[in-house]
Amino acid sequence: METNDRKKVDYGRIEKAVNEILLAVGEDPSREGLVDTPRRVALMYSELLAGTDHNPEDHITKVFTEQYDEVVLLRDIPFFSICEHHMMPFIGTAHVAYLPDGRVLGISKIARVLDCFAKRLQVQERLTDQVADFLMTRLQPKGVAVVIEASHSCMTIRGVRKPGAMMVTSSLRGIFKRDVRSRSEVLSLMHKDRGIG
Repeated sequence: METNDRKKVDYGRIEKAVNEILLAVGEDPSREGLVDTPRRVALMYSELLAGTDHNPEDHITKVFTEQYDEVVLLRDIPFFSICEHHMMPFIGTAHVAYLPDGRVLGISKIARVLDCFAKRLQVQERLTDQVADFLMTRLQPKGVAVVIEASHSCMTIRGVRKPGAMMVTSSLRGIFKRDVRSRSEVLSLMHKDRGIG
């Protein structure tokens, strides 16, 4: 699948654009250290944005019937994404929980769904909502909770330059949005043993 998606990337066009950027900042694209930079940048964008043409449905080909009625949580899932405002990375961890209603999902699938949405030009708020909405629609659980914590290089190494600042977003669906006790339980599980909350 990844090979097919990569064919959709116009490498030559990216290389020309990078060459123009190098010229625009006063660099010499023909010097030894930069000769292959446009090609490397094209390959990098193909890799970093590999989720653009991926369908998260492809990762949920099988769900399992299971009468489990407590929270299922996968926390500390590392991810990276590219902020669409400056095309710079944001890197962090996601915590994804759901309360099954007769159907459960293989745990690796949660991480794959996250990656599918993360490997696109993104904003963190949208990414959080996309993961929650997709799991709510596809699994039809009683509820979904997604919390994402990330450091954004567009504000840590440029602009306001505040390294260490973390942005936290949450998306709550179903019972986790409606019921205060359920919401408190899932958020407590997400932050257990961390001294948060």
